[in-house]
Amino acid sequence: MIPIPAGVQVWLATGHTDMRKGFPGLSLRVRVVLRRNPLSGHLFWFRGRRGDLLEVIWHDGEGACPFTKKLARGRFQWPSPADGVASITPAQMGYRLEGIDWRNPQRTWRPPAVG
Repeated sequence: MIPIPAGVQVWLATGHTDMRKGFPGLSLRVRVVLRRNPLSGHLFWFRGRRGDLLEVIWHDGEGACPFTKKLARGRFQWPSPADGVASITPAQMGYRLEGIDWRNPQRTWRPPAVG
């Protein structure tokens, strides 16, 4: 896990996003839909239609850093698309990356032990 600097906010694009978009397409969505600056150093999260794919873009001051995570089982919990944007805390971000519903922190699935 890459450490998140203090003061960085985590923004979620509610609803689903076409995950074929690269950084230019997602940064345009940040500007138009979320009304934020994609080069601000904040993290911007997007979820695919099925809910098992997550893409995060972050500009670290030197360049754009795209991150992708796909759950083997389960779905990422996501807010309703009423507002278009939501903000979460870094602790909630950690839960989401693990596929845990932050409203009721329990693992939805654990891979079987190896060996």
